[in-house]
Amino acid sequence: MRVTFLGTGSAMPTPERVQTGLLVESDPTGEGDGEDDEGHRRQLLVDCGSGVLNRLSSTDAGYESISTVLLTHHHLDHVADLLPLLKARWLAGEEHLEVVGPVGTKALVDGLLDVHDYLQGRVDLRVREVGAEPFEVAGFAVEGFETRHSMPCLAYRFGDEFVFSGDSEAFAGLANFASGATVLAHDCSFPDEVDVSNHPTPSQLGDSLAGSAIGRVYLTHLYPHTRGKHSEMIESVERHFDGDVRMAKDGLRVNI
Repeated sequence: MRVTFLGTGSAMPTPERVQTGLLVESDPTGEGDGEDDEGHRRQLLVDCGSGVLNRLSSTDAGYESISTVLLTHHHLDHVADLLPLLKARWLAGEEHLEVVGPVGTKALVDGLLDVHDYLQGRVDLRVREVGAEPFEVAGFAVEGFETRHSMPCLAYRFGDEFVFSGDSEAFAGLANFASGATVLAHDCSFPDEVDVSNHPTPSQLGDSLAGSAIGRVYLTHLYPHTRGKHSEMIESVERHFDGDVRMAKDGLRVNI
């Protein structure tokens, strides 16, 4: 599996960090079971915030290859490029798009299309709602887990390889959900000195991960407040968590 961090920023993007988006692909080396029944590489876009479409256009996959989007939740910095993606695929001659996400995803998409009604019917658009349960999407076996955020939000686990927290406070239940994974990408929006709810600080995250059997943790969903503080944020997590902790950045590719 390969994970590409397209956007590692937040609702306050910076020149180097756009809003949230991840590209998840089956084994890019061609070894193992990396293809679907038709011989195509499995590819999935997780979240689609502002700037993600542009980042996606610079990947080998491009937006032409992304026919499925999996949403963690419906905040604007995770869905802002959803209709731009649909329009780009339509103009590129692609005929399908599936949007999968938590309860309310259909209402979200219907509302967006009510506003931009000229996009209705341009592609075969399918919407599916999932919950805290195992399901399949774009050929991947995924399990959802409800996080602690200001609106319903799901974390997603891709077998023992990869877990993405979505937006969430740090808590033991989410750490247990990620336990045993090779890589965890976790929301760590602010440094320790910022008093915040709905997102964790590094010390809160490290405390929740203490004793967890997770190979590597990438800190993501970074607000501008974290600039110049990356080293101390990593050290703060590592004071509690005895694993490999790194900062995610836009364009980072991780082979798992």
